[in-house]
Amino acid sequence: MILGKVRGTVVSTIKLGIYRGYKIQVVQPIDPDGTPHGSTVLAIDTVQAGVGDTVLVIDEGNSARVIIQDTMAPVRCVIAGIVDEVTCIKGEK
Repeated sequence: MILGKVRGTVVSTIKLGIYRGYKIQVVQPIDPDGTPHGSTVLAIDTVQAGVGDTVLVIDEGNSARVIIQDTMAPVRCVIAGIVDEVTCIKGEK
């Protein structure tokens, strides 16, 4: 799982049927303190996250397919939760 910040939404009028009913979000991975790192990913939103939300992203195909309940879906990343708060021990990430 990765912690990320939703940066935008992908709009597509033509897409595979498995994607219908889901938003596709642009997510920037972040450290627990909110510092961006790494490249953005596209993730299927299963929890109605919005731009600016901090989210939990599952970046592993089999787990992602279990969440959307289709074992053959061409899916790698899904947003599985909206984060309310991140607490870390001082001096640790």
